[in-house]
Amino acid sequence: MPCTVLNQPPTLGSRCQCQAAALLRTANLDAPRPVRYDAPVSLSLQPLVPNLQPPPMHPWIAARTARFDSSGIRKVFELARSLKDPINLSIGQPDFEVPAEVRRSAIDAIESGKNGYSPSQGMPVLRDKLQAQVDAEFGHADRQVFVTSGTSGALVMAMMALVNPGDEVILFDPYFVMYAPLLELVDGKAVIVDTYPTFAIDVDRVRAAITPRTKAILLNSPANPTGYVATDAEVRALANLAAEKNVCLISDEIYRPFCYDGPFATPAKYNDQTLVIDGFSKSHAMTGWRVGYAHGPSAVIDTMIKLQQFTFVCSPQPAQWAAATAIDIDIASHIADYRRKRDRFIDGIRDSYEVQTPGGAFYAFPKVPQGSGTDFVARAVKEESLLVIPGGIFSQRDTHFRVSYAATDATIDRGIEALLRLAGQ
Repeated sequence: MPCTVLNQPPTLGSRCQCQAAALLRTANLDAPRPVRYDAPVSLSLQPLVPNLQPPPMHPWIAARTARFDSSGIRKVFELARSLKDPINLSIGQPDFEVPAEVRRSAIDAIESGKNGYSPSQGMPVLRDKLQAQVDAEFGHADRQVFVTSGTSGALVMAMMALVNPGDEVILFDPYFVMYAPLLELVDGKAVIVDTYPTFAIDVDRVRAAITPRTKAILLNSPANPTGYVATDAEVRALANLAAEKNVCLISDEIYRPFCYDGPFATPAKYNDQTLVIDGFSKSHAMTGWRVGYAHGPSAVIDTMIKLQQFTFVCSPQPAQWAAATAIDIDIASHIADYRRKRDRFIDGIRDSYEVQTPGGAFYAFPKVPQGSGTDFVARAVKEESLLVIPGGIFSQRDTHFRVSYAATDATIDRGIEALLRLAGQ
């Protein structure tokens, strides 16, 4: 399919040329319109990794896999291995350990023989606990829970269950790097609604982006990469709009506990058809354990369970027993620590960078002082051994960069010093 920005077909082994067109328009994006893409929308990391050339397409490889490149974040991780004593503010996972009680629960499960397949919908020890929690919060007549192989697995199942070829899904720019490629895999179309410069959600723009082909709206709050937390008013308006238009509202709530300046707002409170995706990776530092969950209308959840039976099969059983323990672990001290780290980082750079104070998650998304985000990150790596993520990986724009302050105070302070030098201070 052609790129609707340039009206040209994407070339195999290359990033979508429409990204370059989007960057050329950055001076005229004060009131952006939604953009529909039939091709990949992320940026290359060519300036960061010299001689990085795509290999020729193997004749066995499915053509759809050429619509997007491997994650630019993973490329930064690979780059980190080649640097001596890097300042790593790129990693999107907590820097605290999995709680001891959770680790012990996993060990006990392994040693007591709980190592086989679990039911695809999840072990009762975890699923029943999650269902009771969801019922107590929402009280919906039809809201079913199942356990997924991480929140990424839940996102895959959601797209496979909901999106037909040609269906449109609205994404808020900037957006998590996985969203657009997932739509490519199911032959859906990303409709991009711009949120710069404050990252707030303008529901009127969302309304304007809805067409007869719109199947879903994908909300991520607190957001990766910006740390923006949608207000209760924004969430309510979005939930009501989705109900009015009979569009599925998918709420990615993996950073839900990490709200620093006010309570978390979920659209499921206002729209009982909302599909919620959540998990334990960020809240309990269990990124490698692959335990997530989804809850929503039973017809959708039953379909996702059916798809999981023929793909991921189940989340690892020992990890599910551990997650059942994790539900009862108080992580308030970690949240308070990350609020303090947020303030430490923002206070350190705010006089030199244009940056919105993030209300949640553990990311900040500053604007580069000059040039492109990709070139700035290349400079940061070359001159300071500083690892951050170019904003174009998450966006049509290449004007910002993502920082993860899920790091030690010493690493945060080194990062601040490096960023001040890069800004010319």
